[in-house]
Amino acid sequence: MTNPSTTMIEVRQTPKKGRGVFARTFIPKGTEFERVPVLVMPAGEILDDSRDTVLQHYVFDWGKNKVALALGFGSVYNHSYKPNARYDDYPRRIKGFSALRDIQPGEEITINYNGHQDDDGPVWFEVLEDEPKKKTKTTKAGKKKLKKEKKPAASKTSRSKRRTLAG
Repeated sequence: MTNPSTTMIEVRQTPKKGRGVFARTFIPKGTEFERVPVLVMPAGEILDDSRDTVLQHYVFDWGKNKVALALGFGSVYNHSYKPNARYDDYPRRIKGFSALRDIQPGEEITINYNGHQDDDGPVWFEVLEDEPKKKTKTTKAGKKKLKKEKKPAASKTSRSKRRTLAG
């Protein structure tokens, strides 16, 4: 699947993480390869600890008690503690994705869900890379709590994809 607004990226299946965004062409460091609108909504409409909702797996934190669904491929990027891309929030509910380093054709494009590429704080699912970090669970109030039990890696459709505002 390609995005008509850019020929640089596409969505493909990954071996272990479900869907992900991949480079179709060489993307030089510093290049913004996708800019998308976001839909902002009350967190309570999407995040519910008593049930699993589809959208809670694809939203970003967006201020106090709000979440945002990034359109385009914005909600399909996978997490990494060693990301090759970052995201930035712009006025008028826009999110942009840029290369932190040169990205080669066919390479998966990843972001750090914690909001800053150097933030190695725990996330709410098992990270599938060299050095897994601690898992946390995001509660309905938006606060993250550390999980004690270790579960097998979750698929794209069974993990929360909430991210914080980029710094």
